[in-house]
Amino acid sequence: MNFEIPEAVKTWSQFGHPVMMWVLFAMAIYALYLGIKVKKTRQASKEERKELIKGNFANRHHKVGSIFMALVILGTVGGMAVTYINNGKLFVGPHLLAGLGMMAMVAVSVSLVPYMQKGNDFARFTHVGLNMSMLLIFGWQAVTGMQIVQKIISNL
Repeated sequence: MNFEIPEAVKTWSQFGHPVMMWVLFAMAIYALYLGIKVKKTRQASKEERKELIKGNFANRHHKVGSIFMALVILGTVGGMAVTYINNGKLFVGPHLLAGLGMMAMVAVSVSLVPYMQKGNDFARFTHVGLNMSMLLIFGWQAVTGMQIVQKIISNL
């Protein structure tokens, strides 16, 4: 018995990855905002810190980062799966390679959290550097991804 995915599912599934990635791009910017607030709280005077702590920025940053990591991995693998299902192959090019690189950067960044919690400044510097680099690549990915979406739409 051979299972065949309906054409309508194949066609419309191509748009799930781009939509999810735009949501994740916004989520990454929000995580950056929270991270900046965490740093501000850590470096604030006692009086300022009392007020900033009420924002619970560290906990929110940690939660958003955890959700982001899970979804970026699922989104990357899902995008690759849909591409393979619809084309019978992956298109190995800058968009795919940058996406895989971003996924690795996110995983390494998250792995540094236990060291940061113990006060390791090198881990914190590396975490911030990886995430800022990933965010820049993500911006570029958004542009190249929209070019791919336009190509998919023109072929419908």
